[in-house]
Amino acid sequence: MEWVLLVVAGLFSGIVGALVGLGGGVILVPAVLFFGTTLALIPNITPQSVVGLSVIMMIFTGLSSTLSYMKSKTVDFRSGFIFFIGSIPGTILGAWVNKGLDLPSFNLYFGILLIVLSTLLLVRDHLKPVRWFVENGKKRTFTDEKDTYVYGYPIWFALVLTFGVGFASGLFGIGGGSIIVPAMILLFLFPPHVAVGTSMFMVFLSSLVNSATHISLGNVPWLYTIPVVPAAYIGAKIGAKLNKKLNSDSLVLALRIVLLLLGVRSIIDGLF
Repeated sequence: MEWVLLVVAGLFSGIVGALVGLGGGVILVPAVLFFGTTLALIPNITPQSVVGLSVIMMIFTGLSSTLSYMKSKTVDFRSGFIFFIGSIPGTILGAWVNKGLDLPSFNLYFGILLIVLSTLLLVRDHLKPVRWFVENGKKRTFTDEKDTYVYGYPIWFALVLTFGVGFASGLFGIGGGSIIVPAMILLFLFPPHVAVGTSMFMVFLSSLVNSATHISLGNVPWLYTIPVVPAAYIGAKIGAKLNKKLNSDSLVLALRIVLLLLGVRSIIDGLF
């Protein structure tokens, strides 16, 4: 029974993660925690093990998505490497902080993060882009069939921002795309499809470091990676294809509501 639940959670995480550039951990972590700790349908689940499972999964969702987005040439590799470099120390620090969290504390802080993320997704379309970062940073261009886009960022600010993204990723097992994608679009003026592709490339690279850290801490439930990883890899392929064909606005709207509800529930579990 637990393998069926893990396959479903992995598949859905891969689809949603690749479709909107989230990485998938923000879906997998609350789903597995709910099945494992609330319903007791998945044995031996702890905050540490679910984060370890999530970061292993994100290696493969990140790789699968990156390969798909490379074919459509919507991955900015230079920016992805810069963001990855900034995330490395934050990722390691977050993983070490994670080992000191008990379940109520994890639920409380993770719930707060989910509400913040749902709010970011909610207001993203209503905020005006900030051009200061492009005007005072290194400019880059991207040309598609319709237009040429100019975007950019000060490298120092990108490193500071991605340190925080890496910390959240190491602490909670999320990919960081849910934070970095809105920042790339609003602050750095990335074209949305380039932001998603570059985000998944960064998710892949940072997950390698994240996984190495959590493996060294003994947080990875290897048996559970068997159903989750193939399902998430296939889901990421599906999500990347859907990204090219569908308007993801309706999915993002649903995701806002789901993250908000999951956040409230997680906070309640953490407090009571």
